[in-house]
Amino acid sequence: MPKRKGKERSRMNFEGSKNNSITFRWLAHGVVAIYGAACLWLFYHQSIADLTVEGSIPYQSDLPLHISMAVQDHWAYSFTAYAYRFLSFICGGSTIGIALFLAVVSTLSIYATENLVCLLGKEKEKTWRTLALALSLNLVMPAYLRFVGEFRYVSYQSPNVWHNSTYVCMKLAALVTIWYYFKLADHYKKGLTAKEWVTFMLLNVLCTGIKPSFLLAFSPIMGLFLLIDLIRKVPILKILLFGSALLPSGLVILWQNAVLFGEDTGNGFGFQPWYSFSLHAAIPKLAVVCSALFCVLVVAATIWKDYQDRNYLFLLCMTALGFLEALCLVENGSRSVDGNFLWGYGFCLFMLFTICSVKCLAMKQEKAWLFVKMACVCVYGWHLWCGLYFFIRLVAGEGFFMR
Repeated sequence: MPKRKGKERSRMNFEGSKNNSITFRWLAHGVVAIYGAACLWLFYHQSIADLTVEGSIPYQSDLPLHISMAVQDHWAYSFTAYAYRFLSFICGGSTIGIALFLAVVSTLSIYATENLVCLLGKEKEKTWRTLALALSLNLVMPAYLRFVGEFRYVSYQSPNVWHNSTYVCMKLAALVTIWYYFKLADHYKKGLTAKEWVTFMLLNVLCTGIKPSFLLAFSPIMGLFLLIDLIRKVPILKILLFGSALLPSGLVILWQNAVLFGEDTGNGFGFQPWYSFSLHAAIPKLAVVCSALFCVLVVAATIWKDYQDRNYLFLLCMTALGFLEALCLVENGSRSVDGNFLWGYGFCLFMLFTICSVKCLAMKQEKAWLFVKMACVCVYGWHLWCGLYFFIRLVAGEGFFMR
């Protein structure tokens, strides 16, 4: 009898714990829905903002310009322009369809982040904790110090952006692309199916067509890791097949290059180290550190024991390349102060925050490791607070030039 009662009590406790997890999961979905509604409000008001107002512009963003170029000027270098034309048409010229589209994209980015968190952390199932972590990752911003950089966003480099619609869309496509890459990288040596190759190829074309920034940081590192595999005696035909999925994306970049840097545009790009980082920061080098302070601490604490984690090394190399591109390359001509080479590094930072959050949670909770873990969690909390504060003020009507 005592054994039967013990088994029943254990079963009841398990079922109670499972029910609690399901409840918390639904609550997490509810919080994500609130975030999506806030994004809808934000993007709609950004889409109708009057950029001709002098002084501080309520809901200032790049979105009205992107819509105007696509709908009125019929000028496009991004696939989003064609989506905006279609949505504007079916909504009778209203921007509500574009705002809803961007809000849905922002919400889906959270679930795409959760998929990546589960893959990187080898989680067997999704829980409210994985969804909460994914939501927080979509809110983190640089650790703000007024004396380092006056503006909370433009003085630093941020993993999350809400004022540039092409980045918002690229982020979702890039999250799905890199998640799928990691899945294929685990077994491509045994061969890829036609469906896998075509899917990976189309994801890269879509992501590049939205914004080329991701491919510029991703493709060289993928090539580097394929070269390492070749040295390790992986059959060259398997490597060429996997790598060839990126070739159609190169054609997209050629089209974008002709539109953005053609002879008639007067635009080009050059080599000017620290130029973009120094435009709005008082102490640019410290601003770089503050932008990724949590990641710096986690990498310093874990790289020596996790250096054989292929995905970890891939994202570290990708971030390093993205940083060098943002550090050294600038556009010449009318877009010289726009800092457009920062977009790729911004997404790389998002990837770095994601893998570092997984590494932080996996740290041991004993002796010195507990102190290191708590220090990292506190710094992550600082990043998250800065992001929440920034996002709430954006939704309330401020522009991205925010102190």
